This record gives sequence, structure tokens and C-alpha cells, in this order.
Amino acid sequence: MPERGHYERWGKRCLDILGAGLGLLLLSPLLLGTALAVRLALGRPVLFRQERAGQDGLPFTLLKFRSMRDGPGDDAARLTPFGRRLRATALDELPQLVNVLRGEMSLVGPRPLPAAYTARYTARQRQRQRVRPGLAGVAQAAGRNALPWEERLELDARYAARLSLRADLRAMLGTLGILLHGKGVHAPGHATMPRFDSHTNPG
Repeated sequence: MPERGHYERWGKRCLDILGAGLGLLLLSPLLLGTALAVRLALGRPVLFRQERAGQDGLPFTLLKFRSMRDGPGDDAARLTPFGRRLRATALDELPQLVNVLRGEMSLVGPRPLPAAYTARYTARQRQRQRVRPGLAGVAQAAGRNALPWEERLELDARYAARLSLRADLRAMLGTLGILLHGKGVHAPGHATMPRFDSHTNPG
């Protein structure tokens, strides 16, 4: 498909640079306000950094606003009411615009997952890594963290195999709709999302 290849080779990256640059510029007051709120509510550091798997499984450092307090305990114990609101609005994800500008992420793509998960993927699920991870994506648009792991990874693999401008626009609009309705913030029975290794991989 020549059109798809044309978009994948340079069109998508051009849109990423333009979108991330404009986003950082226009949202700078919101970014500064959120950073101040995190500093007052949770202290330092304001940013959470974690190694994630990027395109082709190459590691990079993901940036997020911190939403959990330091200390012992699982996610449910460390996630504060402030942090829950931050996650519900997805404001904690805004620093990833810097990741997009650096070329480590895209505006649209599979969500970046911990590098340790890569070895647990089936061959089909590993296809999600042929594209850059993204801020928005088809799995987020379909239900965010409320989707079971196998369904999320299959949607990601389908997206990576059929990359197009139309798919990206639909994913962006769908993700925005999910966020506006406050859906999919966490998996049923969990504060965030269960670890991938807590599920049986059917592959």
C-alpha cells in the first residue's frame, strides 16, 4: 500500500513534531500549574521516570507527572485522591509530549509498556513494537485500562499492521471521548492495571 508507506515513512513523524511542539507551547500554563500542584501535594520529584520499551523494543525513559506517594505498599496504598484525579484526567501523561518531540513516542500508537513485558509477548503481540508507542491509541479508545491484557495487545498489533492517517485520527478522537467521560482509569478490582505477568498468556 504506497499511501500507507508514504504516511508511515515521514507523514506521521511530521505530524508528531508539529503536534507535540504546539501542544507544549499552548499547554505550557497547564503543565506549569500541574507541576506546581504535584509539588504541593506529593513533594519532590515532580516527574516520574521509568524505562519503557519503545519501537523495536528499544528502551527509553518515559516521563509522567508523579501521582503516587513514596513508601511501601502496592499501587492502591500509594495512590492518593489527588493522584486519582490526575490519572482520571490524564494530565499526568502530558510530559510525554517531550518524549514525542524527542522521537521516542508518537502522538498515536500502542501505549509504552515496561521493558520487562517484551519477553512475555507472543509473536503476534510483539508486532505492536514495530511502531512508536503513543499518547493516544486504539486500545485507549476502546476502553483504556478497563480492557483485559489480551484484548489490548491484539488491538495494538492490528493497529501496527494497518497504520494510516485515518486510523490515527479515529484513535485520537476515540481516546479523547474516553477521557472526557472518565472511563477506563483502572481495571476492575485494581487501582491501576494488573501486571501482565499476573495473566496467563494464551499464545
